[in-house]
Amino acid sequence: MQDPSADSQEHVIYRKIARRIIPFLFICYVVNFIDRVNIGFAKLQFLQDLKLNDAVFGFAAGMFFIGYVVFELPSNLLLARIGVRKTLLRIMVLWGCLTVLLMFVQSATMLYVLRFLLGAAEAGFFPGIILYLTYWFPDQRRGRITSLFIMAVPLAGVIGGPMSGWIMSHLHDALGLRGWQWLFLIEGVPAIALGVMAMFYLDDRPANAGWLTISEKNHIEAALAADRKRHSELEAPPARLRDVLCSGRTYLMSGIYFCVFMGLNAIGFWIPTLLRQVGVQQISNIGWLSGAISVCTAVGIVVIGHSSDRRMERRWHVAGCGFAVAASFLLLPLASHSVPFTVALLIVASICIYAALSIFWTIPTAYLDGGAAAAGIATITAIGALGGALSPSLVGLLKTYTGSIYVGLAVISVLLTIGMVVLLYTVPAARRANVPPAPQPALR
Repeated sequence: MQDPSADSQEHVIYRKIARRIIPFLFICYVVNFIDRVNIGFAKLQFLQDLKLNDAVFGFAAGMFFIGYVVFELPSNLLLARIGVRKTLLRIMVLWGCLTVLLMFVQSATMLYVLRFLLGAAEAGFFPGIILYLTYWFPDQRRGRITSLFIMAVPLAGVIGGPMSGWIMSHLHDALGLRGWQWLFLIEGVPAIALGVMAMFYLDDRPANAGWLTISEKNHIEAALAADRKRHSELEAPPARLRDVLCSGRTYLMSGIYFCVFMGLNAIGFWIPTLLRQVGVQQISNIGWLSGAISVCTAVGIVVIGHSSDRRMERRWHVAGCGFAVAASFLLLPLASHSVPFTVALLIVASICIYAALSIFWTIPTAYLDGGAAAAGIATITAIGALGGALSPSLVGLLKTYTGSIYVGLAVISVLLTIGMVVLLYTVPAARRANVPPAPQPALR
């Protein structure tokens, strides 16, 4: 029988770590996501100013992920070598500067180039943080910790939606700048400041953390070593870059993540357009409704993340969320004349897609270890992010040619459903033991 005092000591250690690093990473991700999707608000003004259409917007939104994919793997491999501090300094300062430069866009070509460069600058941020968390937290705690980190995304909506609406409504034409230009300027600066702060605040590994005692560092290393031993007994993890790139499991996870990412970006980029289409005309009101959706999402993903950790069950939590998102997208046309119905469906879709995203990452990180972790996480994220590039482009193109935003969302719902079915058939349930193991994908 396990000593209760040992459980209490372990809880204190991981709470100490979480309080130290999660709030800062959380703030970084809030700013990151605001800068990634604020183009969804800006388009409500700049499409008319620059005489562009929804197809151009969708392609520009997707160009971000082309740059992201190209530089994802090198960025994450570099993080494993130089550490998170230098990596965040490089990533955040560059993306902050590029966000500010978006205020000077005058043509579709310039918009495409800057969005590509923004994706290239940000490449490695999210998978880098996922990798970084594996240095600090064992499997059985990673689901809730990842959920706390992912909760930054809906909080970015809580802050970014009303803030973007306020900036574009109240600063429009101030000092000769349009509202969307003020949006990029004001929301780009915080990333630069946080990148500099990361260099001085974070520690690359527990061994470098002066705020941990020797016994606490030893406890963390022992817990992580136990994870590695347990996974090696179940199935030897790939240890080299070549093994990762030749592993069928890597591409299985990438394909599933591709489908999840398509749903994620459908929510991230098109909520303002959907709200305007059902009758919400004031940009400030669109901002407040987007914020309300994000508040519900923040609560929902933590509840689902805790449920997954408590049961040590991953597959059905991810798949169930994916099916709920697909159903919500298919029901949206029935709500096309109702703001409350549309908002309710968007709340369900938003909660479930972000919960699926956070819990999904407990699956591949359970079997990737050592050098394979950096390469594997980056490969899965890079290939999956192609779904992020395709999603807004597909919705924008189909909206331009059919006049309906719902056609593209229906296509995404079908692909998401296929991804969830593949997940259920190829990733087995976790085997129970004295220490609950994380799930292991089956395909080699």
